[in-house]
Amino acid sequence: MKLAVGSDEKTVLTDFVVEELKRRGHDVTLSGPLKGEAMGWPDVGEKIGVEVSSRKADQGILFCWTGTGVTIAANKVPGVRAALCRDAETAKGARMWDDANVLAMSLRATSPAVAKEILDAWFSSDPVKTGVDAELIERAKKLDSRYLNAQKSRKTV
Repeated sequence: MKLAVGSDEKTVLTDFVVEELKRRGHDVTLSGPLKGEAMGWPDVGEKIGVEVSSRKADQGILFCWTGTGVTIAANKVPGVRAALCRDAETAKGARMWDDANVLAMSLRATSPAVAKEILDAWFSSDPVKTGVDAELIERAKKLDSRYLNAQKSRKTV
């Protein structure tokens, strides 16, 4: 799987996750300080979001101190469903019930051992394809076009 990975800091956790992703056979593209670029959380969140939205990457993984900032920034990009995950069950649910395509983790609160559990759950879970949860995922995806169309209408007035 092609993964876009970014952070506003390079840390022991980010190094561990990048190596773990490569060990699992993923094609990893780095952004921000992970690539030697000075970049704040809004910028790295947007950059990874754009890579996922434009399908240059299948999924994204983001980090910042709390994980909240990059999650907010990535979710501003249409087509992105970023989820801040602090444990494996949240990661599993984000993939299954929300079809999350960007995983965000806290640099402060996530240990390498917990990050590995989160990655295990994230990559072993797929979105549900039928039933109420599948319908909810589709309704959430339609929010992007609804609000993009509303913004376009306001600009033309």
